[in-house]
Amino acid sequence: MAGTETSGSTAAVAPDVVVAGGGVIGLAGAWMLARTGRRVQLVDPEPGRGAAWVAAGMLAPANEAHFGEEDLTRLLVAGAARWPPFAAALEEAAGRAIDYEPSNTVVVAADRSDRAALDQLLEFRRSIGLESRRLGASECRRLEPALSPALSGGAEVPGDHQVDNRALVAALLDACVAAGVELVPRRALGVETDGTGALRGLRTDDGEVRRTPMVVAAMGWRTSTLTGVPPGTLPALRPVKGHVLRLRGHERLLGRTVRGLVRGRACYLVPRRDHSVVVGATMEEMGEDARVQAGAVHTLLDNARALVPGVDELELVECSVGFRPGSADNGPHVGWTGVPGLAVATGHFRNGILLTPITAEAIVALASGAEVAPELRRFGAGSRAGVGSGS
Repeated sequence: MAGTETSGSTAAVAPDVVVAGGGVIGLAGAWMLARTGRRVQLVDPEPGRGAAWVAAGMLAPANEAHFGEEDLTRLLVAGAARWPPFAAALEEAAGRAIDYEPSNTVVVAADRSDRAALDQLLEFRRSIGLESRRLGASECRRLEPALSPALSGGAEVPGDHQVDNRALVAALLDACVAAGVELVPRRALGVETDGTGALRGLRTDDGEVRRTPMVVAAMGWRTSTLTGVPPGTLPALRPVKGHVLRLRGHERLLGRTVRGLVRGRACYLVPRRDHSVVVGATMEEMGEDARVQAGAVHTLLDNARALVPGVDELELVECSVGFRPGSADNGPHVGWTGVPGLAVATGHFRNGILLTPITAEAIVALASGAEVAPELRRFGAGSRAGVGSGS
């Protein structure tokens, strides 16, 4: 796959693969590609600072299972199964911990209406083989004493875990560097093709075309903005805004992740080992509006207090906004496009961190000419409705 590239009077060996996008998917894909001996460039002006930096790091195949998304749920379960060996390999490669915690999640309902909605969801999840144990209000509080006594009940979900998202991206950056990935601090703008329509390289905002036989577009919702491809080549993605809060106390408030329904609104609280708690997250169709809005912050705090009153005593240390890459059916797009040499790995919506190991594995499979995991084949690029335009 190797070639040569000339820039001015200086000759350099062209990379085997260029990964456009330094989020958690792009970083993991670049690292795993480099582990196979390939020369890899990763192009991003601020790798590790996208949606994954703002996320909570929940690994929640059961609590992210929703009506009508059975194929996606099977993918989430398969993705979760990859996490223990992936976490161990990454920590060894990076020489640092990512705080992967296989601790059960407790999901709770604030009132009887929320309990009815939660019970309906639990029954659906049990019907497709996802484990949960229904609990009364007192049982919930025995698991998590910080929970409100006013809750109407809930369930324990043993298959939903967590990882520290910021420790994860830091470890991926270190692992990439250790594996020889070249980090290019530029923004990817588009691709260049030859007279046959096959890929020549990736064009960046410094005017360079980085020649390579393979580009992996992993730019989150911005993947659909890449230029230089025929209409219909790239998936139609949109930014789905989410507010996330970080609170901190003098000791750990919760022993496990708490997810809940409060007057029909979803809320989660994810404890960290440094005594902080991540609270989220709103879902807003507001385009690329990066403002932190007072109303969204108030709603998150109000919902969190309804579930865990002790958050009142915590310090509010951060209010952030991130953009999930939303697709038409909430599923990712992973696979080759109609442009030979151009692959995509994007559109993971709420499940980017959960699906990181299985997606990175698929990126290596594509580069090797192998089959991706069967659970991912349904989500190949351009294989279903929701494919949009490129220009």
